Amino acid sequence: MATAAATPRVNHIGLPILDYRGGKSTLCAGCGHNAISERIIDAFFEMGVEPERVMKMSGIGCSSKSPAYFMSRAHSFNGVHGRMPAISTGAILANHTMTTIGVSGDGDTASIGMGQFVHLLRRNLPMIYIIENNGVYGLTKGPVLGHRRPRLTAQDRRGQRPSSHRHLRPGHPVRRNLCGRSFSGDQEAVALHAQGGHRSQGTVLLDVISPCVTFNDHEGSTKSYKFMQENDEPINEIGFVASFDEIEVDYDSGEIYEVEMHDGSNLRLRKLLEDYDPTDKANAVRTLMEAHDNDEVLTGVFYINTEKPTFIDQLNLVDGPLGTLPESLTRPPKLALDALMAALK
Repeated sequence: MATAAATPRVNHIGLPILDYRGGKSTLCAGCGHNAISERIIDAFFEMGVEPERVMKMSGIGCSSKSPAYFMSRAHSFNGVHGRMPAISTGAILANHTMTTIGVSGDGDTASIGMGQFVHLLRRNLPMIYIIENNGVYGLTKGPVLGHRRPRLTAQDRRGQRPSSHRHLRPGHPVRRNLCGRSFSGDQEAVALHAQGGHRSQGTVLLDVISPCVTFNDHEGSTKSYKFMQENDEPINEIGFVASFDEIEVDYDSGEIYEVEMHDGSNLRLRKLLEDYDPTDKANAVRTLMEAHDNDEVLTGVFYINTEKPTFIDQLNLVDGPLGTLPESLTRPPKLALDALMAALK
């Protein structure tokens, strides 16, 4: 006797979770980026956001491939390296009624993209900006660039050894532009941060520590001539990347939790206390600096500012999307242009 198929669970707008999924991931098995994509799917499904009302923006890198793996029915634009903030600015101004989610990496954001990233924060664009932070340029791997392994980014941590440049003091966008940080293995925290970001106004910056299972543990230089002679590989050679299980954690607020990474290194995670006040900016800076001095990766929502006007507020835009306004409202009449020309004589 045939068994009836189970009815798929739907959210409050009647959509099954399948409508929030994307293509099959081509990232390495065990990559933290895949866990982040899954949490975005869960968060937007639970909130009942229409996928067609979402704009997905990205730049270049392993992180910027992630939008292909969630909400395939949403609008998507994959830009060039480090230029996602400018593209997002134009798209949001054309239609600020959409929900915008940008996915970037620590290299795409804090190295080549830093110049545009700081202006996005200054303008307070209404979008969720997720940094999938793995500390390496994972996508630019291999002999195509003359390196066997990638360089460390501006977000590498003490103890990681660079393969092709001098070790500089890392920059920390979350320390400078406060919002929230989580770990890709902490499923509940990532999903909750994404949900909170959707309900917030202005720029929501989420820094997610996302382990690279392939390139975050290596020794020695790859710039020497001798090394290249001994390790040269054809660019069309098919390599093998070992499969790892995703790392998941569950720990209480205020608790310090040590996570062993795939390469044997450890992260000291600590959640904010439940009575922490995210509206106190001075305390947020002090708390983050204390955690940094103790070599802890603090997680939680550090700072919330609901009073700062967004870029849309500052420009005093109309309620409807600029991209759909009729010509009668966007093109000045001939009398106005004649008056302007006369004033310039």
